[in-house]
Amino acid sequence: MLLSSLAPAGALAQGTLRIGMTASDIPLTTGQADNGGEGMRFTGYTVYDGLINWDLSSATKPSVLAPGLATSWEADATDKTKWTFKLREGVTFHDGSPFTAESVVWNLDKLLKTDSPQFDPRQSAQGRSRIPAVASYRAVDPTTLEVITKTPDATLPYQIAWIMISSPTQWEKVGKSWDAFAKTPAGTGPWKLTLFAPRERAEMAPNKEYWDKARIPKLDKLVLVPLPEANARVAALRSGQVDWIEAPPPDAVASLKGAKFTIVTNAYPHNWTWHLSRAEGSPWNDIRIRKAANLAVDREGMKELLGGLMIAAEGFMPPGHQWFGKPTFKPTYDPEAAKKLLAEAGYSPAKPVTTKVLIAPSGSGQMQPLPMNEVIQQNLAEVGIKIDFEVVEWNTLINLWRGGSKAEMSRKATGMNFSYFIQDPFTGFIRHLQCNLAAPNGTNWGHYCDPEMDKLFDQVRNTFDTAEQAKVLEKVHEKYVNDALFLMVAHDVNPRAMSPKVKGFVQAQNWFQDFSPITVEK
Repeated sequence: MLLSSLAPAGALAQGTLRIGMTASDIPLTTGQADNGGEGMRFTGYTVYDGLINWDLSSATKPSVLAPGLATSWEADATDKTKWTFKLREGVTFHDGSPFTAESVVWNLDKLLKTDSPQFDPRQSAQGRSRIPAVASYRAVDPTTLEVITKTPDATLPYQIAWIMISSPTQWEKVGKSWDAFAKTPAGTGPWKLTLFAPRERAEMAPNKEYWDKARIPKLDKLVLVPLPEANARVAALRSGQVDWIEAPPPDAVASLKGAKFTIVTNAYPHNWTWHLSRAEGSPWNDIRIRKAANLAVDREGMKELLGGLMIAAEGFMPPGHQWFGKPTFKPTYDPEAAKKLLAEAGYSPAKPVTTKVLIAPSGSGQMQPLPMNEVIQQNLAEVGIKIDFEVVEWNTLINLWRGGSKAEMSRKATGMNFSYFIQDPFTGFIRHLQCNLAAPNGTNWGHYCDPEMDKLFDQVRNTFDTAEQAKVLEKVHEKYVNDALFLMVAHDVNPRAMSPKVKGFVQAQNWFQDFSPITVEK
């Protein structure tokens, strides 16, 4: 039924790109998108900008932060908790209203101030946990914003890059209703939303007045279609109902290539893990069981299952990463060593550890979660860890992640399969394991708390020199791996399949992508 509304390719105007997403619905369009990184990719950084954006122009080097609605930002030399952002002049929202420092204050209030008229619980659920450093903020003048952090925090720019700026004027115009705003949103981004049909499609047109003239889209139209089932995405691509699909199933890649479809891959800052609960009673509180699980997974076998579309994890960060360091524990495939560790803990295949893990059938960055988790389930059973799965929809899993492993909604699960954006110190490390970010105060789902790790995190925040900060981050990663704090399985290569008519796409080493340079041949 979903695809019946899509016209055949010949009926579309030249320059229309139709994308089959893994999401089961159109991500939230009001600014702070839901549906994880995929939501931000398609309805965040398209319709909106942050004060700080990502440079998505290169396929050959890692993405770095770049000026967005702010042209510069810096911490005060004498007070590292005080940051000054100089804002871009002459920028207008899609509704024609001006962008100013007051606009930013209004947007931060919509996420952080529960008593503000514009406070939106849905956007706050997505955005509040992204900016835990922020204590206060004010407009100094129309082009200057001041942000005060709770403590000195060198990771603030990375946090701010998650916050998208919506138009206060448009919200007023549509009756101060975020539901109404979702249908006709106004940001400052390179795309304008022109059609919003939940669970069916969204359409966007270029913002011809976009402030970055080099990134005014070349396409006539961008169409987003929710297609959570992998084989349905392939069928839609083959039949010409979409031009591009996210995450093609590995068993379809060879035949798609044979049919002249293009398969695009690239390394990017992403890992695929099980996040382990450290709440009272969790079996994962025993390091022997955590290490045994990491030694039980046949990652090379999984890679073969995925047609080569993964990098086997040797840690939380990918091999060769600048923060990898020199951990002494290596999560390789050694089932005999796993059995020995479990025997020391009092378990065996005849007397297994028994527990429950939450998984989703699809979702942003989740790769091919059902077959991958089946491999893990079988591998763990062979050494003495019996896993029962509870399968929930991706957005539900995100809500469970925000709720924490101690919450009743987590259904007594002690693990959660989650793919993580690991591009910066905060989202890559700190948010997962800092003591005071335990859910629901943050996204430390497992309620892990170790003063030694917190001390390292404090050093990261207080090291404003990038090279010196990298040395601290190496120590953080070594502790992640040596203490086997996650079940570390894979790093994605972000495969996409697309029609050969799609031209000009540069797959950045990032969760987010720039659709502006793309054209589609007729």
